[in-house]
Amino acid sequence: MMETLSKTTTVELRKKLISAACPVWFREDPIKISQAQGQYMYDENGDRYLDCINNVCHVGHSHPAVTEAVTNQMALLNTNTRFLHDNMLLLAKNLTSSLPGKLSVCFFCNSGSEANDLAIRLARKYTGNKDVLTLDNAYHGHTDLLIDISPHKFKKPCMDGKKKWVHVADPPDVYRGRYAGDPNAGEKYALQLKNVIDNATHNGRKICCFILEAMQSCGGQQLYPPNYMKNCFKHVREAGGLCIVDEVQTGFGRVGTHMWAFELQGEDVQPDIVTIGKPMGNGFPVAAVITTPEVANKLAEGGHEYFNTYGGNPVAMAAGLAVWETVQKENLMKHAQEVGEFLLEEMKALQEKHENLGHVRGIGLFQGFELVKDRDTKEPATDLATEVIHRLKERHKRLSLMRPMRP
Repeated sequence: MMETLSKTTTVELRKKLISAACPVWFREDPIKISQAQGQYMYDENGDRYLDCINNVCHVGHSHPAVTEAVTNQMALLNTNTRFLHDNMLLLAKNLTSSLPGKLSVCFFCNSGSEANDLAIRLARKYTGNKDVLTLDNAYHGHTDLLIDISPHKFKKPCMDGKKKWVHVADPPDVYRGRYAGDPNAGEKYALQLKNVIDNATHNGRKICCFILEAMQSCGGQQLYPPNYMKNCFKHVREAGGLCIVDEVQTGFGRVGTHMWAFELQGEDVQPDIVTIGKPMGNGFPVAAVITTPEVANKLAEGGHEYFNTYGGNPVAMAAGLAVWETVQKENLMKHAQEVGEFLLEEMKALQEKHENLGHVRGIGLFQGFELVKDRDTKEPATDLATEVIHRLKERHKRLSLMRPMRP
């Protein structure tokens, strides 16, 4: 049995042994979690917290079906994908059968960052181009490549800024954006992306791909207006690029009405590559890239191989299969839809009472509530938002802040 440390000792050792670059919630008084079950986490004293921010334990902390599947498979076999094993194929079959069009070939890896990194690599190999289109405030992962295409990261003063091969378009913000309230916002924001493409092309750049989150998360829980993706994809493909949808934060039924959040944009929206991760293993590290045979086969030309020591291992695949089956058996998509509708309704009622609650948005269990100092100017109420989060912590409720507008 592992040694149990006092919270004071844990904090001291964390400061000594773990880099200060690795953040912790509530630095002044962090929460020490000792166990979790379902939607609740428990600190070292047994105090219970409602967990509203953990987007990894998708079917609930310590779900018995996932725990049993991982434990049984680990006791039986764990190896790499150079041996045949059914788990990987069964999970690949489930994933591809849920996706539209020609999205029928899987690569398995360990994290959303690995998945997005591989997706860019696939697009560059297929198109022969290098340049990447991205949205302002986007976040796609922590590798060097992904930080370079994530304004959420590279815009910070401590970073190197935007590279020449990265082209940034405005996010289709329906609250703060230039076309907020416009019934044709989707088409107009897509035209703004086309302008970015045209400018890059005029300067001799060649577009490899456009990568976007199915809904922006670190960018402030942004839902895109109708017809946005369809028109964006048209402009990107006309420029010779591929369209990559990052479902790492939003996939696996979180929106309630659909398995994948990009489907909210319509049946005629079909990405060339989809990446998935975080909730896929309910806390076990597993992720995937799903693409078309044409894109996948291009990578294999010339004898090139993709091998990932742990990607697709039987234990990770067992976790993924258990999550998939649990979502179906427990009807969790319907649950996400019902709880999400209730939460939105309640928050809109609060909005009528509180002027500081400027905007309420979301679908299913992907929601954001924007606090402002003034509804007319929409000036962000950053200090108030921080106070709300700390007050909720005192009441044992865990929520998080996203601050693309932070001064």
